[in-house]
Amino acid sequence: MIYLFQQNEIYQTHLTLVFVLEVMMTKLDPLLPASCPKPEPPAHGRRLGRVFSMGHEVHFLCKPGYELIGPQTRVCLESLKWSGQQPMCRRLNNTSNSMASFSAAASSFPASAALSSSSESSPSSVSPPTSSSLLSSIRPSNCTHFLGSTRCTCDVGFTISGRDNNICTDIDECHLFPLAQPGQLCVHECINTPGSFHCVCPPGYNLATDGRSCTDIDECENHACAEEQLCVNTFGGFQCVTVVCPDVKNATYIKTSPMRCERNPCMSGDKVCNQAPNSISFHFLAVVSNMSAPRILFRVSAARVLGDTLRFGLGGGSGRGHFSVQRSGRQTGTLLLVMPIQGPATLEAEVEMSELEHNILLGRYLTKVTLFVSPFMF
Repeated sequence: MIYLFQQNEIYQTHLTLVFVLEVMMTKLDPLLPASCPKPEPPAHGRRLGRVFSMGHEVHFLCKPGYELIGPQTRVCLESLKWSGQQPMCRRLNNTSNSMASFSAAASSFPASAALSSSSESSPSSVSPPTSSSLLSSIRPSNCTHFLGSTRCTCDVGFTISGRDNNICTDIDECHLFPLAQPGQLCVHECINTPGSFHCVCPPGYNLATDGRSCTDIDECENHACAEEQLCVNTFGGFQCVTVVCPDVKNATYIKTSPMRCERNPCMSGDKVCNQAPNSISFHFLAVVSNMSAPRILFRVSAARVLGDTLRFGLGGGSGRGHFSVQRSGRQTGTLLLVMPIQGPATLEAEVEMSELEHNILLGRYLTKVTLFVSPFMF
C-alpha cells in the first residue's frame, strides 16, 4: 500500500493505520454479511460501488450535461433497505461544458466504478450539490496486478475507500487538524479542496507568503478619516479618533499637539484649578484578542523632576479590572495588562503622575490610554 501526501507526513502514518485495521477486521469476519437489493443507476447516470452489504455505501453520478437531483450517497441499513430516495439525473440548460473520462485510471474496474471529471463545474441554481462536486471528492483508485495480487494507490490528498479498494476519497485535512488545536493548518479558516486545502483570512488581512498565516493590512495608508481626525490602524481594521480637550471646572485647556492638551494658567488662589491636571496626553494602542498577561502596555516618564517625589497611580477608565500601574524607575511608571481581554472590545485606562515637594502637590499629569482589542488572536 502506498500513500503520498505533500501537506504533512503525519497523514501517512495515521491514515495507513486506519486502512490496515479495516483490512484486518475484514479478514477476521468469517460470515457473509446480509446485503441490500442491487440499486439501479439513475437514467443518464452511473452508480459507483459494487458492495451492497449492510453499512456499505453506493454513490451516484450523472453524465455530462446532467445534474443529480436527490442523494449523492445511499447506505445499506440494518433493515436491508437503502437510505434516502432513488436519485435522478436532470438535463442542464447549459451543456457546453465538456467532461474528460478517467478511462485510463478506471480501466481495471467494471463500468459501475468508472468515473468522469469536469474541467469546469456546470452552473446550477439547484440547492443540492451536483455530480461534479461529488466527482471532485471521489475518484477511482489506480490498481496494478502482479503475480496474482493487486496493489491499489491513490493520488496525493486521497485515500483508499471501500473494502474492494476501488474508490479513492478526498482527505479532509481541515477536519484532521482543526483550528485552535496543536498543528492547525490555518490561523483563521481552512477550506478543504479535492486533494489539498487552502487558507483564507478575514477582512482586513492578507494571506501571508506561507499560505497559512494572516498579516494585517494597514488601512491608515489610505484611510477615509476626516482631516481633524487621527487614523489608528487596528488588527483587522482601523479607527478614526478625535482628540478633544476636556471641560474641567475652573480650568481651561489648549491643544498644543494632535495628542496633547495643556492647562492654561490658573487664577491666584484658585485651588480647584490647581488640582486639575497640568497636561493630558492621549495614546491609542491596538492589540490582539486574549493576549497573554501580565504584559507591559505603556510607560510614562517625567522628563525632569522639580519636586522631591513622583507618584504613579491608576485613575479612571472603563477597564480598571484589566490594568495595573507599577513604578519601574525613579521617574517612570508602567501600565500593565493583568488580565487577558476577549475582543472585540475598546477599553480605557488613565495613568496619573503626581509631582510633590514636601508632600505639597506641585502638578498632576494625566495620560489617557485607549486599547482597541481585535476580535482575532493574530
